[in-house]
Amino acid sequence: MNLRFAIGDWPFPKLAIGISRLRKVSRAPIISGLAIGAALVCYGSDAGNGSLSESKIDTAAQKAMAEPLLEQSEQLRKQLSIAQESLKALTSSLAESNAEAEELRRKYSDLELRMEALGLASASKDRAKLEQRLLAAVSDLQLAHKERDEYRDQMLRLNEAVLCYLKTSQAGDAKARMDVEAQLRSTNTLITKSTSERELPEPSLMDGSVISVKEEWSFVVGNLGEKQGVKIGMPMRVMRNNRKIATLRVVDVRQKICGAVIQEMDSEKEKIRVGDHLQVDAHHDVSLR
Repeated sequence: MNLRFAIGDWPFPKLAIGISRLRKVSRAPIISGLAIGAALVCYGSDAGNGSLSESKIDTAAQKAMAEPLLEQSEQLRKQLSIAQESLKALTSSLAESNAEAEELRRKYSDLELRMEALGLASASKDRAKLEQRLLAAVSDLQLAHKERDEYRDQMLRLNEAVLCYLKTSQAGDAKARMDVEAQLRSTNTLITKSTSERELPEPSLMDGSVISVKEEWSFVVGNLGEKQGVKIGMPMRVMRNNRKIATLRVVDVRQKICGAVIQEMDSEKEKIRVGDHLQVDAHHDVSLR
């Protein structure tokens, strides 16, 4: 197509002049600009598509990383719940333990006061002091037995001497002679009874007896021991004529004897005596009150 027009032929002279000037401009810059614009459009399109792809990849990666984190978070939540329950249970147990410890401290304090009231310096030193008391009481008992045997032997010798004298004596008051013979028979009866005591059967927990009393120590020794099943802390009662005289608490035990402290006297007028009956008080609380 021939685009050439005469300026004079163009109905609008100014427009014709402008077109003529455009013809003189080089076409290369225009083509280059168009190419650059097209390239920019293509790059923008590719860049947009690339951004979308990277966004999808990032989302998938984040999702893949989030799943184990969610599982771990759920496990931690469960562990936290279990730990909270355990803490609650431990707190409750601690409160109960503190209450029990306080009760034990109170009982221990009461026990110390009672031990001091019984004449002991402290609960930690009572063992040696009680052993000293028991050994002293046993020593006194052995001396008493020895003296009793000596008195018995002396009475036997005296009886024999009096009988010999009566046989050889022809004169004298008949009534006085009869009185002497009566006293000798009574003495022989006592000697026989004292000798037969050694052959008596072993005492039982319900049939013991008091063999020594130390009033200044509030201490009693009985003829019941490990052989009869006596234990430290065991309560006992002192009986006389089927009446309870006192309540005791065993504090030391040997093979055949035991030592006990007096806890309560039923009557201030009566005192424990050697020969009173001893019985284990099965209905009495074993713990010190």
